[in-house]
Amino acid sequence: MEMRRIAGEGAYGGMEENTMAILDNSGFKHSHHLKDDRLAFLEAVRAASLLSGNGSAPTRKIFEAVFHILKDVDSLDLIMESYQLLIELHMHFPRVFLSKEQSESSSSSPSNNLFKFITVQEAWLPFNFGLDLSYNERTEANKPSRSSVDSLGFHSLIQEVAKADKERKSEVLELMFLKTMLLLQYLVIFLEGDFLPRNCAFIAEELNWTFLRESLVNMLLGSRKILYKSLIKDCLSLMHVLSQEAMSFEDLSYHESSSIESSAEISTAVTLALPEVKKSTCAALKKFLLMVMELDSSRWSADMQGLTTRADGVRTPVVEIILDELIYDNDIRCSFLQVFDEPKWKLKIIIQYFQKYIPKSSVQTRSSYVPVSDETFDGILKYLANGNNTRSIIKKICTEVVQLLLAHAFQAYLVLHLQCASDGCDVSPEDIKSISPVEICNSIVSAFMCLKREDRSLELICIGKEVLFTAATILSTKSHGL
Repeated sequence: MEMRRIAGEGAYGGMEENTMAILDNSGFKHSHHLKDDRLAFLEAVRAASLLSGNGSAPTRKIFEAVFHILKDVDSLDLIMESYQLLIELHMHFPRVFLSKEQSESSSSSPSNNLFKFITVQEAWLPFNFGLDLSYNERTEANKPSRSSVDSLGFHSLIQEVAKADKERKSEVLELMFLKTMLLLQYLVIFLEGDFLPRNCAFIAEELNWTFLRESLVNMLLGSRKILYKSLIKDCLSLMHVLSQEAMSFEDLSYHESSSIESSAEISTAVTLALPEVKKSTCAALKKFLLMVMELDSSRWSADMQGLTTRADGVRTPVVEIILDELIYDNDIRCSFLQVFDEPKWKLKIIIQYFQKYIPKSSVQTRSSYVPVSDETFDGILKYLANGNNTRSIIKKICTEVVQLLLAHAFQAYLVLHLQCASDGCDVSPEDIKSISPVEICNSIVSAFMCLKREDRSLELICIGKEVLFTAATILSTKSHGL
């Protein structure tokens, strides 16, 4: 990747001087004039950084101004323009990235052909976690600013989205709801852009924990301003709400019934945009949870290597918090399994869900059933193929939930198997390559048959029927050599 250039006086000097006038909301300008000035400002930033052949990254003040517009305006045009511009600038001028550049001294050694982790120290950040941000100007960095978000502000955004969803009854509230979701999406995209290169460098190179210790996600979760478990629970709750409402009949009927009474109030553009923005916000929350899971996994590796210190603190793995919510909240369980489609972690979560209900016995008698591992999906299926085990499980988990978990785990396994077959990836929590689809299909059918034997009144749920049909189709195809 080409090294980014930080704009100097030539590119943005004049524009910086007029930034405060452009953002003026003190009442000296009419609203339509202020809106026109801001739109012109956003277009000028786009032209200087993205459209010109030698575009440079905006200065910190310019970035702050664009972010300020997204946070504070009440115009749909300005909200969408500033959001899109921030996303494009983030993609074009990343703050951290991996470079394939190789030093001359190591050019002859293939083993040294590694990605180099690069941080652009002068880059702007939308976050302020109380650290020295860019220019070693501690006094300025620690001043309260509407152009940055701290850990509490990030958590509050999630809570505001949930609150706004319940209260929106006018064009103003609808617009605020839309803006808050877009702001949350941008912050998650920024967190992801910072985390992924760091985690890749940590895994691929020297297990340097500093890469991840200094990641924005790690600093956010380690902040004393927020309750970490509450943050995760609010993410799960909001994912449930947004996934249910994104294209729900109630959401559509609300606008249909209210259009007669308040057609002048409700903006058609906002109304049409909301379902898609809800869907993308739900996806952003999923990305955030995935980042935390990967951070936990890398931290565990660092712990095993003795790379962490007491200063890193102790934090409950996010999977354990998610499991507690899935076990005790039926609504969140169903919506989470539908929305969360990352197969590796989905399979891990379901396996750990079952493990909570499988007794750990250190004693094996001669009459005991052939021991199987409950750490893999195949092991779980073999465990459930035994009547005594199944009977014990369904006393603690209802058969409908068992079907739901098995069905989603089966779907995740098939996706992982296809990924391994296509690109040879190394997948955890189990070696997918060593377990053939035929074995898994036979085991899934056996598990469902055992469920039926132990619960005579069992009725298959829709997803259970789909899984059995898929498994039978695969077995039939393999038996005919297709």
